[in-house]
Amino acid sequence: MNVLFVCARNRWRSPTAAAVFRGDPRMAVRSAGLSPSSPRRLTARDLAWADLVLVMEPEHRRRIVRVFRDDCDLPPIRSLDIPDDFAFMDVELVDLLRAATEAALADHLEQQT
Repeated sequence: MNVLFVCARNRWRSPTAAAVFRGDPRMAVRSAGLSPSSPRRLTARDLAWADLVLVMEPEHRRRIVRVFRDDCDLPPIRSLDIPDDFAFMDVELVDLLRAATEAALADHLEQQT
């Protein structure tokens, strides 16, 4: 399964998530940001690659739908509800990402069956 992690600027949350899950045999991962200043900005090609998009906040989902709804068929997009309060690889952020991602994956797989 291809999982795309998205946050606002692709500096702290989504790169941390990608780093945490990079070695997970259940998935291939990427990260991207929504801001024009993001080091890795979200593209329609990223969305076409993804089987599941995990955003950090509900607003990120709304922005993706608004910007990309006409460019491609959007994959399922779920919010992890993780605030922008952490630095890259912050221990608390890693714990939150692990728990929220596992829950989102379980929910996604359940809906696939």
